[in-house]
Amino acid sequence: MTDSEAAGGDASRPWEQLSTGFEQARAREDSLDRLVEWPAQRELLGDVTGLAVLDAGCGNGAKIAQLANEGAAACVGVDISGNFIAPPPGVEFIQGDLSVLPGLAGRRFDRVLFLQSFGYATDPVHALRVAASMLTDAGFILLTRTQPVRYAIERAEQNGTSLGQEYFATESFAYRHANWDENVTLTKRPYTMSDLLNTFSAAGLWIETTVEPQLSAEVAQRYPHKQAVLNKYLGILMFKLRPLPRVSGLRTND
Repeated sequence: MTDSEAAGGDASRPWEQLSTGFEQARAREDSLDRLVEWPAQRELLGDVTGLAVLDAGCGNGAKIAQLANEGAAACVGVDISGNFIAPPPGVEFIQGDLSVLPGLAGRRFDRVLFLQSFGYATDPVHALRVAASMLTDAGFILLTRTQPVRYAIERAEQNGTSLGQEYFATESFAYRHANWDENVTLTKRPYTMSDLLNTFSAAGLWIETTVEPQLSAEVAQRYPHKQAVLNKYLGILMFKLRPLPRVSGLRTND
């Protein structure tokens, strides 16, 4: 078992091999990232003009580059793969682990993003605490993860078991992502909604907003095969997270 499996995350080393295939899949016209995830993420971020933004696990950096083009300032993307696009003005790329966010000591950001990257954190609670420590007073974390029921449904189909058995399973499982690179095996540890909520709480964060985006009626009609996937396996969860306010005047034993 790897350290990341023990901590509840997914192994990050395979991502170095998978990153190119992921970006190619994401760039397809009918990718769910293009059709539903990124539009919803962009709406939650709001106006980024003049804001400092950190994308933890940024992939090739295309999203943070778009935010810079839309007015964000002092943008930083961190990814372990190092397979970055040419950085536009105002964007800095750092090759490194999103769990520790190297080279950013003392920096402050208005937005910290974990866009489908949080599962690769070797220590999820620590990763969120590090990110939260970099937030400005009005800043927030935008974190997205796949609906855990999806993995449970897929494993139940594969193993001939029940949804409940797989949803509450605790043993890690291995799989290959045919749409990215079927030669690379990923290891995941199952998680439940309560696991996610308890992780946020342990990191000292509260949920301001939760969104489960869906395809618009127009897009669903244009890409019925994608709507069929969402109908069967559900989709993605998006959380806007803020640090819990500190209450002054209270003793630690109150």
